[in-house]
Amino acid sequence: MSIHKMVAAHPDVAGDPNEVLATAARHAMFCAELCTSCADACVAEPDDMRQCVRSCLDCADVCEATARVAVRRTGRNIEVLQAMLETCVRTCELCAEECARHDMEHCRLSAKMCRECAADCRAALPTVH
Repeated sequence: MSIHKMVAAHPDVAGDPNEVLATAARHAMFCAELCTSCADACVAEPDDMRQCVRSCLDCADVCEATARVAVRRTGRNIEVLQAMLETCVRTCELCAEECARHDMEHCRLSAKMCRECAADCRAALPTVH
């Protein structure tokens, strides 16, 4: 199943599914799961990874909330959606920076996904009107 198809099927979309926003929502969902997984892996590391755990869990929560707001198409709440996308961009950037400090594969993967999610949310911002 594709989030793009689901959004396109919404009665209020009327032929304008905003593919860029749907992609941002999709990647925010993926980012939430990867950050949660990274946080869990950080807990198993022998080093003190508490800041990375915190960054990943915060990022997961923000990404999940952003994805949920982004796929809602009934009515309009443009200011909230823009604020969520902006917050997601910044939170992903901060998480990517934290994860990049650690030489672990799970942190590298999380940082990469965070950068991709930030780029997608940044690209979606001008499409929200």
